[in-house]
Amino acid sequence: MNRIVCIIVTFMCITGCGKKQQTAEKNLLTNNSSGNPITAPVDYLGAVNQARKTAVGRIDIASLQNAINLFNAQEDRYPRDLNELAQKRFVQAVPELPAGSRFVYNAQTGEIRIVRQ
Repeated sequence: MNRIVCIIVTFMCITGCGKKQQTAEKNLLTNNSSGNPITAPVDYLGAVNQARKTAVGRIDIASLQNAINLFNAQEDRYPRDLNELAQKRFVQAVPELPAGSRFVYNAQTGEIRIVRQ
């Protein structure tokens, strides 16, 4: 009797652990694909578009942060707003972000970030 109980408990532990590991792996990967081979091209294009938006946002922040630091070094203060960077020719223009996003700029610290609306 004890042998049967031991086998059942072992089987339940192995089966239960596998499911938890699968969901943990899925959460880490944040894969939004359906797993269907027919929709694979659409899933791929969606992932590429999301990666492009992320890369563009990071490049925009890096270039603006560099311009803010240059402005601070030259003017001995941070710009009042991002448009002042364009007015003083530190950047050609403030970059436009994808729809639903905006820049948040702190004039006291010179910190800039992108926030989704």
